[in-house]
Amino acid sequence: MEKARPATLAPSETVRVTNPGGSSPFVFTCDHASNFLPAEFGTLGLPIEGLSRHIAWDPGALPVASRMAEALDATLVETRVSRLVIDCNRPLDAPDLVPPVSETTVIPGNAGLSDKQRAARVDLAWHPFHDTIAQIVERRLAHGQETRLVSVHSFTPVYKGKSRPWHIGIIHDDDRRLAKPLVAALRRLAGVTVGVNEPYSPADRVYFTLERHARSRGLACAMIEIRNDEIAGETGQRKWADLLTGIFSNLEPEEAKGSRRSAMGKSVQSAS
Repeated sequence: MEKARPATLAPSETVRVTNPGGSSPFVFTCDHASNFLPAEFGTLGLPIEGLSRHIAWDPGALPVASRMAEALDATLVETRVSRLVIDCNRPLDAPDLVPPVSETTVIPGNAGLSDKQRAARVDLAWHPFHDTIAQIVERRLAHGQETRLVSVHSFTPVYKGKSRPWHIGIIHDDDRRLAKPLVAALRRLAGVTVGVNEPYSPADRVYFTLERHARSRGLACAMIEIRNDEIAGETGQRKWADLLTGIFSNLEPEEAKGSRRSAMGKSVQSAS
């Protein structure tokens, strides 16, 4: 169990890395892992019960990501500050980097911020999170370690009054090396409704972390979104973590399959 945190966090404490030397090719990120608000932000003008809602974090995502990382011997990077303070999965020029409204909820404490206040939030959590991921990826690449990035999120079953039928969604752009075999494996699970670029897509500006750290380096990547009522408790968290761990244990990116087929073809030609 995590020790109680202080009322506030220094920038060095707003990101946590688990298993930095993991042997797995996968590096997991959990961009909305926490609903923690440092003391200086109060409740941002929200009722305290509002901080347990999806507007403040991705409920259930961190336990799933943690269990997967442990089982796969993978590295996990997580934010430790609520996305209501600053959304680390947004570019610095995004209008919802510091969200004035989340879904339909106005965030009073995010209104009328000065440039200095906004910059302080960036320095508190955004830079530490992205600097840490960059350092991990660069170190792995420098050592010739295969690296694939996967971000783990959860989504609310009803958004702005509209029900979402998917149990899990896989988000990707035109790089489908991870997404294609992942979707195929999930679709083989009985009773599971899989969304492809649902309930979000990169067009919704939710793909920033992967664009910044994977796509910019040509690394295979994908984003996982699990409906949060599926992982509200330990039983569901264990179920989905174990299902995904089994899939990831045998997941071979499309690029690797193509390379293997090409090598096999050359071998056959050489033998003939």
